Amino acid sequence: QVQLVESGGGSVQAGGSLRLSCTVSGTVSSDNIINIGWYRQVPGEDRELVASRSRGGIINYAESVKGRFIIPRNTADETVALQMYNLKPEDTAVYFCGARVNTPWSVGAFWWGQGTQVTVSS
Repeated sequence: QVQLVESGGGSVQAGGSLRLSCTVSGTVSSDNIINIGWYRQVPGEDRELVASRSRGGIINYAESVKGRFIIPRNTADETVALQMYNLKPEDTAVYFCGARVNTPWSVGAFWWGQGTQVTVSS
C-alpha cells in the first residue's frame, strides 16, 4: 500500500504565500518514485498539473504558475513541497499530491493524496 500524506493549504489574500508538502510512505522506496508533483482541480473542471519533479530531478511547471510557484530542491526524495508566492484568486482550487511509483506488485501505478483546499481571496 502507498500513502501520500499532504499538509499545508488554507486561505490567503491575493498576493500572499502558502506552502504545501506531501510525503510518500508505505511499501515504496524513494528510488521507486518515478514522478511526484502537485495537481489542482476546481469544481466542474479537469484536474490539471501544477508542477512536478521526476526521479532525475527535472521539474516542470504549468505556464500559469511559472515564476510564482516553486518545488524546492532541498527536500527528501520521498517528499515534495510546493511553495506558492503571489497567489491569485484563480489559484483557488483543491490541490492534490500525485505520484507515479513502482511497488513490489505494480509498475508505474499512479497514486493520489486526499487533497487540500487553497482559497485565495481578492
